[in-house]
Amino acid sequence: MRESECATPLATVGITIPVFNEERTLPGCIKVLREFLDEQFPFEWSITIVDNASTDDTLRVATALASEVDGVTAVHLDRKGRGLALREAWSASTADVVAYMDVDLSTGLDALLPLVAPLINGHSDLSIGSRLTPGSRTIRCGKRELISRCYNGLIRLTHGARFSDAQCGFKAARTEVIRPLLPYIQDESWFFDTELLLLAEHNGLRVHEVPVDWVEDMDSRVHLAGTVRDDLRGLARVARAKASGHARVAELPQRPEPHAAHPDIVTQRRGSGLSWQLWSFAIIGGLSTVTTLLLYALFRLWWPIPLATFGSLIISTLLNTEANRRFTFLGACSRNTSTGRVHFQGLAVFALYYLFTTGSLILLHAVDPRPSRPVELAVLLGSFLLGTAGRFVLLRGWVFRDRGEHGGRENGRGESQA
Repeated sequence: MRESECATPLATVGITIPVFNEERTLPGCIKVLREFLDEQFPFEWSITIVDNASTDDTLRVATALASEVDGVTAVHLDRKGRGLALREAWSASTADVVAYMDVDLSTGLDALLPLVAPLINGHSDLSIGSRLTPGSRTIRCGKRELISRCYNGLIRLTHGARFSDAQCGFKAARTEVIRPLLPYIQDESWFFDTELLLLAEHNGLRVHEVPVDWVEDMDSRVHLAGTVRDDLRGLARVARAKASGHARVAELPQRPEPHAAHPDIVTQRRGSGLSWQLWSFAIIGGLSTVTTLLLYALFRLWWPIPLATFGSLIISTLLNTEANRRFTFLGACSRNTSTGRVHFQGLAVFALYYLFTTGSLILLHAVDPRPSRPVELAVLLGSFLLGTAGRFVLLRGWVFRDRGEHGGRENGRGESQA
């Protein structure tokens, strides 16, 4: 290589290890991690051990490691909380990329380079290890596997999240992106990861997922019952913040809109045409009808008719609205769209549809107490068709109304992009 190329500075990566009462595990973690970084990691690195008010000899062990091992520093906090540890370490870091991993090294270190590489070259803003993507391999008990999958499924259902695993203790971010986000993250414990990712997606950041090899440490400090309770409260709190606009980070560096490299390419927004929306709406409607019938048949095993009907309609309506959000009206949904608002409005639209179709039959029987069966079916079919058309119009013009973010965003010169 030429001398000028050799002199080019490398990106720096700051790795944080949060610890609480880990005097036994910490020395082995630093030894293995340091050997890996020296032998296989091509970027400049540093390790910060953050002691979260440990009550054993963790602080003494961490201080000794920092004095004996090059590139390792130790920080002590008077309060517990993994989120607090990451906030303090990442706020003070001078590295280009900040990362963290659990002290038990449950995640295979061969995923570290794929984790930070898309951040260093600017392709992504955050990067997370995932135990739930194709290609990942995990060894853990069935109880934790079930809880993890249910929790991440709940995140996708309630917030429309696109990431698959919020809780894997193996994450990284570009420092210039993470710093503006940190003041908006309220949780200082285990929900910190989920809140970070939800705010990142809500603000249009690109999250990269890396399949990992993961082996469960049975000596974990996580208390499942309390963590699950706090996570559910956190999800509700973040949903309120997104709906009220308090989750919007104005000073966050924005990724430019995608554009074609070839000058003559012909492009079209996905899902923006009326014909596509009609076809997608019809297909999703048919699938929702089947889902409603299956749920009703299942609920009737335990519940009376009114409760089974109500439960099946509510669940199928939520699924229907989410499917239309993801597929039918994708071109009209911006990253500013609140998932909670969308589902609330979707339920309101369905309530109007239900009242219209039911009210048509009630009105028919008020006019003619004994209508013939063909007349009753004709009124039901007519109200169904009109109600479905009205529901499509409300979804397209109200729930998923295009607020101009895609087509009217201004570029850096203040000119409208084509």
